[in-house]
Amino acid sequence: MQTIDLTGHFLIAMPGMADSRFVRTLTYICKHDEDGALGLIVNRPIDMRMSELFAQIGVETSDDELAERPLYFGGPVETGRGFVLHAPVGDWQSTLAVGNDIALTTSRDILDALAAGGGPQRIMVALGYAGWTAGQLEEEITQNAWLTVQGNAQVIFDLPAEDRLTAATHLLGVDYASLSESAGHA
Repeated sequence: MQTIDLTGHFLIAMPGMADSRFVRTLTYICKHDEDGALGLIVNRPIDMRMSELFAQIGVETSDDELAERPLYFGGPVETGRGFVLHAPVGDWQSTLAVGNDIALTTSRDILDALAAGGGPQRIMVALGYAGWTAGQLEEEITQNAWLTVQGNAQVIFDLPAEDRLTAATHLLGVDYASLSESAGHA
């Protein structure tokens, strides 16, 4: 199978997605190489706020807007672990630069900085991540489970969660509602 690198791309779940955890999701791929892929679902907020996360790790913040931000279901792997998708990249203890302007950080120092009024200006915090073994994502794409398009920081950070999937499909020049559950193969 041909190797592709989808780092920095969106995965748009097709309407016929068989895995219920990914139905109508938009996933941002943070790393994709010969060993597999790692991404975060960016359009599935959960019923938990940043204030609850801060309380769990013993951090206080006076930023009410930050405290009220929702956390996201980032994927079914390691759902007890936090992942901060952010821009700009910055200099944190455990950061994976996805591109020139977006990074994924898993170290607590970024949460401490955010709570204290610092840190990156644009953030999305998720619990868990989506992961694929070597060749698995490529196989799922050939089975019409996903569409791919270059990722876009504005879609992730500037739009409400419920608008992100539609906005990503518009980057391809199509409307999500017009996508078919069945695939054609030439």
